[in-house]
Amino acid sequence: MSQHTLHRCSWPGDDPLYVAYHDEEWGVPVYDDQQLFAKLILDGAQAGLSWITILRKRENYYHAFDNFDPEKIARYDDEKFAELMANPGIVRNRQKINAAIKNANACLQIQADLGSFSEFLWTFVGGTPIVNKWASLEQIPAQTPASQAMSQALKQRGFSFVGPTICYAFMQAVGMVNDHIINCFRYNEVNAFKFPEKS
Repeated sequence: MSQHTLHRCSWPGDDPLYVAYHDEEWGVPVYDDQQLFAKLILDGAQAGLSWITILRKRENYYHAFDNFDPEKIARYDDEKFAELMANPGIVRNRQKINAAIKNANACLQIQADLGSFSEFLWTFVGGTPIVNKWASLEQIPAQTPASQAMSQALKQRGFSFVGPTICYAFMQAVGMVNDHIINCFRYNEVNAFKFPEKS
């Protein structure tokens, strides 16, 4: 199908990387602990920047941060921190790098306490995606009561760079909410994804 025949959300513009992200990833439900942790860190790295900036650096981030394995990141020492601060492939922000290490420890604590980082996060939408019905991008909120509750809970557990707007962007990206506009070709495709069966 030609891209010209598709109706999609307008926010990716015509940047091929951004369009591919919209068409293939954004809004697809994610339930894997490590994938969710990675996305939360990347959304925190986005703070004050545009998502396309982080998207262009995403591969570098995965390489620099050991594929976002929280057990490895939690053990980062001063030498590793200095290495990250010198890495031109990521956003070299001292607070954001510190937050990634701090958040890895907090993620591990949630896994120890509750067994699953994913289940903890998905409780804020009742365990199943919220399907919105926006006709235009202007209707989509920057944050919601659910993202405010997630932000507060994560901060109480020691996370940083998890404000309610960051949390809502995260929720949109990992499919906790479907915020594709209703005439976007991905709206129904994303709704077709099923919650995984409990083992």
